[in-house]
Amino acid sequence: MIPNPPEAKGEMRADARRNRDNILKAAERRFAAHGVNTSLDEIARDAGVGPGTLYRHFPTREHLLCEVLHGRQEVLLRRRDEASAMPCAQNALRAWITALRDYFSSFNGLPKPLIEAIEAQASPLAVTCRALVVITGEFLARAQAEGAARESVSAPALFLSAVGSAFIQDEAGKYGTTPERIAEILAFGYLRGGAETDTADTPNSTGKTGVLHD
Repeated sequence: MIPNPPEAKGEMRADARRNRDNILKAAERRFAAHGVNTSLDEIARDAGVGPGTLYRHFPTREHLLCEVLHGRQEVLLRRRDEASAMPCAQNALRAWITALRDYFSSFNGLPKPLIEAIEAQASPLAVTCRALVVITGEFLARAQAEGAARESVSAPALFLSAVGSAFIQDEAGKYGTTPERIAEILAFGYLRGGAETDTADTPNSTGKTGVLHD
């Protein structure tokens, strides 16, 4: 879903490739331990390279984060395939949304750069977001066709609900609830009788740039 950086597609010297691999390993460790806003200089130090070497391989934090996420995307795509094989469209959609939420929770703070990428459009992470919205739309369309999902729900809105759920997943226990309970409320609502109206998302409801608009 995310294209590899140009240098990854061509031939690199053995020492350059080794440096790049060491940077990625160090970045994954520090992202996991300290979140996506960890110091890039510390990543370079852990990788045994200078900051200049890190920036030659990865010009921005978003480029580095994109590459680190590649391995986790493989897991996400496997879960997409497993969900696609489910005979029940509603269960398939819920499985995909759960997979998205887990992916967005890979590292502390990850949802924020994804939202910023949507607004910036030029960020390498924006490619990921657009691809994930398309996949979400496929699951949603199947569920709508079977009458399991409301017609007013859009793929961008559902995608953003998964991002929002990931924002609070790690904090749920502090407030006396669980990620699963939050996901249940997002999936089924909190009103006993449901909403009085079922209006579709308006064109301006998902952001300033319109990237996620239908």
